[in-house]
Amino acid sequence: MTIPLQMANKDLVFQVNPNPSPMPVDKRQEVLDKPVFGTVFTDHMVDICWSETGGWHRPRVQPYGPIPLDPAAAVLHYGQEIFEGMKAYRHSDGSIWTFRPEANAQRMQRSAARMAMPELPVDYFIRSLQELIAVDGDWVPSAPETSLYIRPFMFAKEAFLGVRPAKKIAFYVIASPVGPYFGGNAKPVSIWLSTNYTRAGRGGTGAAKAGGNYAASLLAQSEAAEQGCQQVLFLDSVEGKYLEELGGMNVVLVYKDGTLVTPASDTILSGITRDSVLALAEARGHKVERRQVSIDEWRKGFDSGDIVEAFACGTAATVVPIGQLKAPDFTIGSADAPAGEVTMSLRDELIDIQYGRRPDDHGWMFRLDA
Repeated sequence: MTIPLQMANKDLVFQVNPNPSPMPVDKRQEVLDKPVFGTVFTDHMVDICWSETGGWHRPRVQPYGPIPLDPAAAVLHYGQEIFEGMKAYRHSDGSIWTFRPEANAQRMQRSAARMAMPELPVDYFIRSLQELIAVDGDWVPSAPETSLYIRPFMFAKEAFLGVRPAKKIAFYVIASPVGPYFGGNAKPVSIWLSTNYTRAGRGGTGAAKAGGNYAASLLAQSEAAEQGCQQVLFLDSVEGKYLEELGGMNVVLVYKDGTLVTPASDTILSGITRDSVLALAEARGHKVERRQVSIDEWRKGFDSGDIVEAFACGTAATVVPIGQLKAPDFTIGSADAPAGEVTMSLRDELIDIQYGRRPDDHGWMFRLDA
């Protein structure tokens, strides 16, 4: 259920401890002029604690810095951890907005439930974003294709050795000014098809945004890099023939009749960017199918001309055209293929909404600095 965001909890009292040594304005501006994804972080972070006896408590904004952690903290031994990814956008009037924060909050709740962790209330989640922007709003860049990437995360901090859910949890929010994830302006990327590894299995944690899922993808991602590809595509773990998702993004195929098809499985993370792009497509009259789609369907569809475009989508990269899929024994497309018309049109529409350049007919944007 979507809560009315204007009613986000204003009574939640955060203790604000200003950073006594913030980055000098000139140095910060150098970072904002040429941001590199996830390398420099803002002056502050949000911290909220949870315990079995005290529930959620002690919300605060504090200087960005190392987190004290006992060597026996459960996250270090049992991987009980989840996170989210979202962005803050500066509009032409200087205001700061984010995109569908309630969807991120609700997905984090689902991830928490799967990982046997407490569910942070949606209004606490949104309030934490507002509190961080209240002190670090100057870190939101204004150059084209730039934004402030926001990373809420939660982990088990109880110090014990034993296989059970932790009784003490920490929730943090950090942020980093970023430019385009792949560098250029939506240049088509090459994707490597992993046939040796799978990302998740039935009954596993594939639908949760848990760090372990990404750790499991890193070896395959290294294999992709060796093949000159920017991302890796995984197949299902049962039959090894159905598309799942990329290492960090969802995948969508575009057919010549205008139909958009995306894999559907309980082992795939529910992509907020993907669902938004598909909603934009449906509003235009495109047919959208969420179903199993095999690698053979993609291969044969490309050869016959039935499949004319493919793209990847996620918060970090937004929408990125796929020019080529490489596999050990075949190739689909070309690294030099131009970006597809439908792909780029949907990408432009989504980005224009996020940056306030066209009307937000879906009510997706939420102002953080109000």
